[in-house]
Amino acid sequence: MAPLVRKTWSPRGHTPFLYQKTCSHKKVSAIAALCLAPSKARFRLYFRLHPDANINTILVVSFLRCLLKELPGNLIILWDRFQPHRSKKIQSLIAIIDRLYVEFLPSYAPELNPVENVWAHTKMNPMANLTTLSIESLTTQSRRNLRSLQFEQKLLRSFFKETGLSLRLK
Repeated sequence: MAPLVRKTWSPRGHTPFLYQKTCSHKKVSAIAALCLAPSKARFRLYFRLHPDANINTILVVSFLRCLLKELPGNLIILWDRFQPHRSKKIQSLIAIIDRLYVEFLPSYAPELNPVENVWAHTKMNPMANLTTLSIESLTTQSRRNLRSLQFEQKLLRSFFKETGLSLRLK
């Protein structure tokens, strides 16, 4: 609930104030996928928000099932080594779904994960200096900002390019 404070401008003599709830440990956890349709060479951002919850295996499985319903054809997932991604339940799901392939990023390499760039952009730009007094308001603002990114091709492409990973399209 604490805002990410960045420099800002204000009229001379009018110091800006950010009001926040102190000692609040509430948060909005998010899970996302930055998808590329090779046939169209277009990126798309899919996400889910979980107010005041931690991402666990059950939420990852649910998100994967939704992605599989939404996206046709084979699905190649490039994952970090977050514990729920490596769980036995996820491994068994991968084993039974023919069109699901998973590759893991090296350990401790967030700079290779394009979704980390999505989070960094969202926190540092539209949500910088944002103060909310309720978890509902934080969830609404997060959803609004992430939805605005969903079809921004240049921005989504830049998140991928920033990783330095090679991408071969037909």
